Amino acid sequence: MSELVARQKFACPSCGAEAQWNAAKQALVCPFCGTEAPGKLDATTGVVEERDLVSALRNIPDSDRGWSAEKVSVKCQNCQAITVFDAARVGQRCDFCGSSALIPVEQIKAPIRPESLLAFKIAETKVRESIRAWYASRWFAPSKLGTSALTDTVKGFYLPYWTFDAQAHADWTAESGFYYYETESYRDSEGREQTRQVQHTRWESSAGELDHIFDDELVPASRGVDERLLEKIAPFPTKELVPYDPGFLSGWVVEQYQIDLIAAAQRARDRMQRELESLCAQQVPGDTHRGLQVSADYENQTFKHVLLPVWLLTYDYGAAHFHVAINGVTGKIDGKYPLSWVKISLAALAVLIVLLIVALVAASR
Repeated sequence: MSELVARQKFACPSCGAEAQWNAAKQALVCPFCGTEAPGKLDATTGVVEERDLVSALRNIPDSDRGWSAEKVSVKCQNCQAITVFDAARVGQRCDFCGSSALIPVEQIKAPIRPESLLAFKIAETKVRESIRAWYASRWFAPSKLGTSALTDTVKGFYLPYWTFDAQAHADWTAESGFYYYETESYRDSEGREQTRQVQHTRWESSAGELDHIFDDELVPASRGVDERLLEKIAPFPTKELVPYDPGFLSGWVVEQYQIDLIAAAQRARDRMQRELESLCAQQVPGDTHRGLQVSADYENQTFKHVLLPVWLLTYDYGAAHFHVAINGVTGKIDGKYPLSWVKISLAALAVLIVLLIVALVAASR
C-alpha cells in the first residue's frame, strides 16, 4: 500500500497512544485514557480558500496533493469505493458494503488534497438514538428490525465533495403566450343551444436577461454511498467549513473521490444551467410560454475539494443490502429499509374493510 506523505501523529500527552477527533468533545481525545491532546483544533473558525477553476483544470501542482498524514488506500472490488484510513489500521472488509474483496491502491498521482472540511458534531451515542427512533417510525418495516442490534454497525465517514461558485449572466428569448377568451355556441345533449367561454392563446416574442451568483454548489464524489441518499440528508452548512487539518481525520475513515474535478465541474455546470433556465422561465411575461432559449456566460469560477461528515449504518436483511445515512453536522437522517409484506397486506385489508363499510352505510340510506 502506498504512502502519500510523511506520517503526522497526534500523541496523547499522558499515555502516548494516538489521539482521535471526538465529535462529542470537539477535541482530539485519547481513546484509551480519555486525555485531551493539547492544542485543540478549532472546528469553527478559519479562512477557507476558493481556487480558480480554469487554472486548476489545466494543472494541479503536486504540493496540493496528498493528505498531509500517512494514509493507506484500498479499493473494494464490489462497490468500487476507495477507502482511506490511518496506516496503523488493517482493513478486513469494505466499510461501505461489507465485502472482503479489497485490493491495495497504488496511485500514480496522489489525490487532490481537501481545502476544507466540516468536523463531526453529532456524537455516536446521539446517532444510535436517532437510528432507533427512525426505525420505530417506519410503519411498514418488520417489527424485529427495530429490536435488532443494527446500531452496532454504525460508522463515521468523511465523504468527498466538490463545491463550485460562479457569477452567471444569461440572455433569454421565448414566445410569451397570453390567454384570451371567446364566446362559442353549441348544443347540449338535449339539443338546446348553449354558450361557453373558450380559451385561446395569443403569442408574442419576448426577451430578457438576468444575473445570478452560484455559491457552494455541492457535487458528491462518493462511490460508497448512493448520491440520492446523500441528497436526502442535505444540506450541509458549508458556511461553517474550516481549513483542512489532518487532525480532524485522526481515527476516522475517509473515502477518496472517484468523480474527478473535470467530471464534477461538468455536473455542476449542468445543474447551474438548469437553474438558470428555471429562473429565466420565471421572467417570461404572459400566462404561458414556449421555445425558451437561454445563452449563459460564467465568470469568476472557483471550486473547493471538501470532506463532509456522514454517519453510515450498513446492514443486510435477507438477500438485500441497506444503507441509513445521518448528517454528521445537522443529524438529519434517511435511508432504506426492508418492507414487511404482512403489515402491508393487513393495512390494505383494513382499507378495503373501511371502504366496504362506507359503501354499505351509503347503500342503506
